[in-house]
Amino acid sequence: MGQFLLVTIQIDLYDRLALDLAADLVKTASKTGARGILIDISAVDIVDSFMGRILSNIGAMAKLIAAETVVVGMQPAVAITLVELGLPLSGIHTALNVEKGMALLRSKVAGTASETDPNDD
Repeated sequence: MGQFLLVTIQIDLYDRLALDLAADLVKTASKTGARGILIDISAVDIVDSFMGRILSNIGAMAKLIAAETVVVGMQPAVAITLVELGLPLSGIHTALNVEKGMALLRSKVAGTASETDPNDD
C-alpha cells in the first residue's frame, strides 16, 4: 500500500515459517524502499516466546533499513502472554486495528522525514 507493506497473518506460525516471514519482509521492504511495515495479527490466538522474538527482530531489522513497524490486532491473550514472558517488542509500535496502524505509520514516517530532511536548516 504505497510506501508501506501490509502483512496479514492468518494462521499460527511455526518456527520455519516465522523465520521465512521475517526474512522476506525485510528483503521486500529493502527492495521496494518501503518506509513502514504493518503486521496484522488479529487472527493469531497464540504467540510463544519464539514468535515474540521474531516480531521484535522484524522491528529491529526494519529500523536498520529506515522503516517503521506497527503490529495491529493483538488479542488480549496474546498481549498478556507477551508480558508474562517478559518479551518487550522493542522497535515495534502497536495499534488497535489496521486503520489506526496506518495512521500511526504515516505519522511516524512523516516525523522521520522531517528529522532527516537535508534541506531543513
